[in-house]
Amino acid sequence: MILIPGILSLSACSSVPPQDSFKLSESSLADRQLESRRFDTLDRDDLLGAGVGVLQDLGFTLDITNSELGILTASKELDATHAGQIAMAAGQVTVGVLLAILLQDISQLPGAVPAVDDEQKVRVCLVINQSLENTDASVVRITISRVIWNTRGQITQAQTLKEPELYEAFFDKLSKATFLQAHNI
Repeated sequence: MILIPGILSLSACSSVPPQDSFKLSESSLADRQLESRRFDTLDRDDLLGAGVGVLQDLGFTLDITNSELGILTASKELDATHAGQIAMAAGQVTVGVLLAILLQDISQLPGAVPAVDDEQKVRVCLVINQSLENTDASVVRITISRVIWNTRGQITQAQTLKEPELYEAFFDKLSKATFLQAHNI
């Protein structure tokens, strides 16, 4: 009797993944180019040190660093309130309050005060690898993502940020930091 459930549970683990599960999206090459820059050094410690400095200057807190693997993650919390959402919520609250007054019981009005975006956490992940094209260089790749919570503590958005200005600004600061570090300035 025990043998049959065991065999069934093993067969459930051997499901075949969908045929296109490892297919890259059409934007993956563009994303990689946006998120990556080549630096003419193999010194991971210098690159990581410069990355740490840039992220701390930008107000991020380090979450994880591993110089052996050439990886770091950092995050920071920001306000996510949006004036348009607050204005819409204020209009809804007015209608909600009027209904509550008419009903004379606000408990009869679930969601009378609508939730609006409140907090967000921005996370940066930085990875350093040796360049495949130039063995005397490293490639630094970052991804920037954020999660937004509303006033009820619910996640309203989770996304990878793709604004080129963010990546260009980070890599510009990283280039300057690595130059300063290389010249002990």
